[in-house]
Amino acid sequence: MNLLESLEWRYATKKMNGSTVPQEKLDYILEAARLAPSSSGLQPYEVFVISNKELLEKIKPIAHNQNQITESSHLLVWAAWDGYSLEKIEASFHKLLTERGLPLTKMDDYKKMLWSMYEPLGKEWQSVHAAKQAYISFSMAIAAAAEQQVDATPMEGFNPEELDKLLGLREKGLKSVVILPLGYRDATNDWNVNLKKVRKPMNEFVHVLN
Repeated sequence: MNLLESLEWRYATKKMNGSTVPQEKLDYILEAARLAPSSSGLQPYEVFVISNKELLEKIKPIAHNQNQITESSHLLVWAAWDGYSLEKIEASFHKLLTERGLPLTKMDDYKKMLWSMYEPLGKEWQSVHAAKQAYISFSMAIAAAAEQQVDATPMEGFNPEELDKLLGLREKGLKSVVILPLGYRDATNDWNVNLKKVRKPMNEFVHVLN
C-alpha cells in the first residue's frame, strides 16, 4: 500500500489480540519517530518502549483502564523535556557539529540567540514547546505503523503525573506527553474496526489563499 492507502487502513484500534509485533517492524516505527523533524534539531524528547506485562498492568489504571494498554505488544511513551536550558542546547549542538565534522564554535551565536528567546518565556512555555516537538515524532510513528500494517491507538487519556512517577521520568528532567499502544486488531471483538473513516471534506479542510 502507498501512504494514503495505509492511512485509510489505520484506525484507532479499540481491541487488540495480544499478538507480538516483530522486532523489525518495531524498529522501523521507532526509526521513523527518530528521524522526525524538530525545532532547531534539538529533539527535546525521548521514547520509552514498554513490553513488560507487569509494568503494563501498572500503567493500565493510570490510563483509565483502557484495554489496549495490556492487550498491546508494546507501549510507546513520548516524554518531553520539562524545560530548556543553555546546557541542553549546547549539548545538542555539540553533537550535531561533531557528527558533521565542523568547529564546535561554529554555531555559538545561534545557540545564544536561541536561549535568549527561550529563557524569558519561562519553563511552562518551554515544556509545552518541547511537547509539541514530541507530537511531530509521534505522528511519524503512527504513519510508519500503518505502513507496516501494525495497529496503533493514540492516547492522551492518562494521568501524566502518575506515569512520570511510575517510570521515574521527573528525575530525568522529562514529562510524559502522549502514549501509543502497538499491536494487532481483534477484528471479531472491536466495535470500531468496520466503521467508515470520517474526516472533513477537502473543501472544508483546506483553504487556498491566492
